[in-house]
Amino acid sequence: MSATSKVTSESGALAHVNFRVRCETLGHGEAVCLMEEGDSKMQKLIPLYTTATAHPWYHTLQPITIALPRDEMDLKKPEKHSFRYRYVVFRGGKFHRFENESDSPSLPGFGEEEGDNDDGNNNNINSRSDDGDVPMDIESDDGGYATFHQLPLRLLSNRESYIVNDVLGRTNGPPDIDHSRIETPKQSPEDRTSSIASLHSRNSSFGQSNSFSGLQTGSKASGSSLNPMNKPASSARKKAVGFAPSPPPYHRPKPAAALQAVHLNSTDGLVVVSAFLPVILHRTDEGKWSADWDYEALLSMQTHLRVTRIGVVKWRGWHGNFGMAGKKHASPEEGGVPINERHLVEECLRPFSCVPVWIDTRLFGEMYNGFCKSVLWPIMHNVTSVYATDPDLKTKSSEGEHVRNSDDEQFSEVTMDDVEQGPIHGGRGREKELWSAYNTVNRKFAEVVVQYFNEGDLVWIHGFHLLILPSYLTRRIPMAKVGIFLHTPFPSSEIFRTLWCREDLLRGMLNADQVGFHLFEYARHFLTCCRRLLGLNYGMIPDASGGHTLAIDTNGRHVAVTSIHAGIEPLVLKQIVDHESTLKEAASIRNRFYGKTVFLAIDRLESLKGIPLKLLALERFLHLSPEYVGKIVLIQIGISAYERGGDFEQTKNEVAEMVSRINETWPGTVQFQECKESNMRLQQRMALMRAADVVIVTPIRDGLNLIPLEFTIAHHDALTAEGMEDKRKRGLCILSEFASCTRVMRGALHVNPWKISEIASAFRSALIMSEDERSRRLVVSKEFVFRVTTQRWALAVMLDLKGVHKSVNPIQYSGAGLGLGYRLLGMDIGFVSLDFSKVAKAFKNSRSRLILVDYGGTITANDNLDNLSRFKMVKERKGHSTPSAEMIKTITELCADKKNTVFVVSGKERHSLTRTLGHIPRLGLAAEHGMFISWPTSRTSERRSWETLVPITDRSWRALAMAIMEVYTSRTHGSYIEETEMKVLWQYRDADLEFGYLQARELEDHLSNVLRSYPVDILHGGVEEGGYVEVRPKGVNKGMCSIKVIKNFPNFAQSDKVEFALVLGDDHCDEPMLSVMRQIGRRVMDSRRVKKGEDPLPDLPASMTLVDVSGCDEYLAPHLEVFTCTVGKKPSAAANYLHDVNEVKELLDALVKVSTRDQKYYSSVDLRKIQQENLSVKNAFDRFDNTLAGSAGLKRPMSLGSMDSMSSDSSGRLRGSHPKISANLGEYLGAIEDNGEEEDEPFFF
Repeated sequence: MSATSKVTSESGALAHVNFRVRCETLGHGEAVCLMEEGDSKMQKLIPLYTTATAHPWYHTLQPITIALPRDEMDLKKPEKHSFRYRYVVFRGGKFHRFENESDSPSLPGFGEEEGDNDDGNNNNINSRSDDGDVPMDIESDDGGYATFHQLPLRLLSNRESYIVNDVLGRTNGPPDIDHSRIETPKQSPEDRTSSIASLHSRNSSFGQSNSFSGLQTGSKASGSSLNPMNKPASSARKKAVGFAPSPPPYHRPKPAAALQAVHLNSTDGLVVVSAFLPVILHRTDEGKWSADWDYEALLSMQTHLRVTRIGVVKWRGWHGNFGMAGKKHASPEEGGVPINERHLVEECLRPFSCVPVWIDTRLFGEMYNGFCKSVLWPIMHNVTSVYATDPDLKTKSSEGEHVRNSDDEQFSEVTMDDVEQGPIHGGRGREKELWSAYNTVNRKFAEVVVQYFNEGDLVWIHGFHLLILPSYLTRRIPMAKVGIFLHTPFPSSEIFRTLWCREDLLRGMLNADQVGFHLFEYARHFLTCCRRLLGLNYGMIPDASGGHTLAIDTNGRHVAVTSIHAGIEPLVLKQIVDHESTLKEAASIRNRFYGKTVFLAIDRLESLKGIPLKLLALERFLHLSPEYVGKIVLIQIGISAYERGGDFEQTKNEVAEMVSRINETWPGTVQFQECKESNMRLQQRMALMRAADVVIVTPIRDGLNLIPLEFTIAHHDALTAEGMEDKRKRGLCILSEFASCTRVMRGALHVNPWKISEIASAFRSALIMSEDERSRRLVVSKEFVFRVTTQRWALAVMLDLKGVHKSVNPIQYSGAGLGLGYRLLGMDIGFVSLDFSKVAKAFKNSRSRLILVDYGGTITANDNLDNLSRFKMVKERKGHSTPSAEMIKTITELCADKKNTVFVVSGKERHSLTRTLGHIPRLGLAAEHGMFISWPTSRTSERRSWETLVPITDRSWRALAMAIMEVYTSRTHGSYIEETEMKVLWQYRDADLEFGYLQARELEDHLSNVLRSYPVDILHGGVEEGGYVEVRPKGVNKGMCSIKVIKNFPNFAQSDKVEFALVLGDDHCDEPMLSVMRQIGRRVMDSRRVKKGEDPLPDLPASMTLVDVSGCDEYLAPHLEVFTCTVGKKPSAAANYLHDVNEVKELLDALVKVSTRDQKYYSSVDLRKIQQENLSVKNAFDRFDNTLAGSAGLKRPMSLGSMDSMSSDSSGRLRGSHPKISANLGEYLGAIEDNGEEEDEPFFF
């Protein structure tokens, strides 16, 4: 009898066990089940399940009840000693195989790591028996050997719950047992999964106490797989780390409850997207492909996450150099992977979890060389060359071509222009073609990312090659958390704005959830560009872990901005440095320059690296310090930069000329060597750095440059007793202050590369520096290099990305815009287009209706959209936009229905509204955001009576506000003052946005101090709202106006209570009205649900400002229906949206049709009214027939039947088939059940 057979109360002790197994090797369509020993026919299999967040852990949904030994005698029986089981793999619902050793991940120390983390606070039970491991191999029914797991029953207690953690295929040891003291029968499957994860986390080696322990172990593993001769191991190795708990479901009952630490665990998936894959391909003459990790690539690091890398493969150089052949500076290697061999490369890269993106070589070359390197690269490095000439024109005169005149040569010598000599942006008039290639390549990358994306994965994009990729991804996978990290500098706004595609690039980056940079300086430039070019605000917002994150507010979303500098892997580099071959090569280089101080520089041959400036400084130093002639040598390595085109050729020639000149004066001082990037790999660089005493990096603008960090590792032993035996003053770095690593390498000598004398002084300082100062500088430099590794940098960025709050409900995000103008909008749940049918149905079933509509942007065009139009309107050089004749007719027809009360609530002045809409009978008007109210009246005249929302007592504040604003207007170009009857407003929408915003903040503070004793409100509208500072009477806004309208509703409406409300607005000024009316509708709806015993609705969005609306309760019908709607798809307090003014017109026309349609039929209510007017039945029917006869379009209600059957006889009694029907109309109508709500019929307009 098996242990899991049906157990009754007489069976004695019982234990409830959930099983959990880690399955690394299960493929698509495969499932795993637990099989108990003895169930050879597999009739009692127990399936295990997983989720997207729990994978690769599979677990049972219900606990297994296991009978325990009742006494010591039972325990001695072999069949009672343990519970034996194994896992079975099914494919396509059919048996496939048993688990085997190949299913077990080859992770060194897998079991030991979990045991090493035990402490006294966990419930982990040591399931290893006293007499050692029990053999796990037993003879199977077919004579072979089957592998079983074993659960010692002596470790289980009666009526307790346990979780057994296994690894598929690993049976050479006991399982890990977690003791759960939670009552199992009361647990739901979701709670049980969370409990399993949290309990198992106590044995994790990747816990909160040491988040980087697993990563450091992985670094050793990465280093051990790389030999010193740049021949990585033949197979990729995964990292040996433990497993952190799955994140709990996200709930926010209270703000404090949501503050939870963010962790990366083994169930997290990561999609890393870069222009090139971090692998090196090899192809034999026989056509066999192999691959190795490119260990010096930043993204080649190994991790415990499920990582999928996507990018273009490099082979024979790289396949983006297509079309470069035939030029002097072209690479001799051209082309990519042959099309007929691409499937072989895909198979070769599959073990590395790398997915190649196949792009036409010519197209990729256009994107990489044409757009990225010729257009974006100079701009990203703050370079524009307006006065440049074409370098192709600089050729030999013997060829009969153009020769630059002496003026050009003199100008070049004076300016020392080191930037590319070509048209601005390097586009050479091909902007359209290059931009098209850039878009096409990004779109192809997006297709591959979507194909390999799994729900819950993080998407991490790298490099300026893929800036608009987030725009394409948000269309397809809007719920994915997307981050983008730039490894180049980001230019200032004045440089970036010269790009013709500036807005598209910024919006592409802002469609990501996180944007990362190596330095805050670059992040600051990005933030400034977003504010100055797109008018966006940024600031610190609370994050999920209780801290604050720098973020940009865009379209209802927050885009986090991260700045953290990348590092290197010290353990890997130390192994290379300390290897025998590296030391031997370094000694050989030292012997060549015996007795000399060796300066080393490794730069790409392009103007941005500042090589000519460095050589000029060396030349000046030797002139000023001739005593060092013959005692120093500069080894200058120039890496061929073919992608830079003419800039590469020009820089190479200039450097060669200067080197020749220096060596003619001081022979052997500069050793210049040009080589390809493939010939200057990590091993070659480390040998050079080990031999050098000082490294010098002097770019005029540079992003990520790891040379100084690598040089610090090359001399990690410079301060040890063994390292000081050679008496060398080594390990110093001379760094340009324009390189990113300058901010983190604080021990280096920092120089301004444009100041030649400063670099020359740095040469001398490095030679005469005292031992004490050199030691202090080396210690400071080593601190960052060993503390911030590549793994730690990636972990920090990923934690920020995972910590970005992004709702799992796709309804909360909506796309808007076409093409690259597409953007993701953060919406509230249920924010959808307004349903005309629902509005029309509620409108029809109500008898007292309130309609509040805005003016500009709702029933007419918005005057605020165009800055010039706004200025002309304020200065009375242009009239306000007026509604169309059709719109005025529609509003008039709505007001003609006595059941309707219509108000136009506008920010316009009284005279403007009166002139435009004052002639419409029964139309209420509210001017200047509700400050002045004209109640509905049937009398139409040019003069309307107005009353104020709040009492006007003291107006002396206006003169003070105007005087202060005049001062700020005089010193802020582009600003102006707008004055109305109620308010004074300072507009800075036409000024410089950054300066205008700063001035507005200062003006706001100034006004607050001066006017603090006056009853006024001071409002500051950001750039998105138009950019203004406004002073108005206290308590005036459209929200308060709507409350006053409701409280006065019985004075001008047919009913005392509102049964239907429709509110339409379009901008930030209408948000108070939309918010108040939505809160009123929610209050009535919640009251109805409470009476019915239903659960309350979810809370309103946190972005809404709650207002006390309880004073309106007595004016609201219990069955009130409220519809709030904004014009334009954007974040709003409204519950719904309409696209434009035309849809507003369609909606109002639909309501007019419903109003006029009611007059075509007479209901029982109409007939009761007729009786109240003392009309007889005959007169009523005669009147009804006459009405039908006089109205060709009216129909006879079917409910009245045939009028002939209702005619009276000579005695005055009604004839018909029912002689008992009373002739009294009241009695007749009383027998009819009057249903207030008609049948649900759809409305189609």
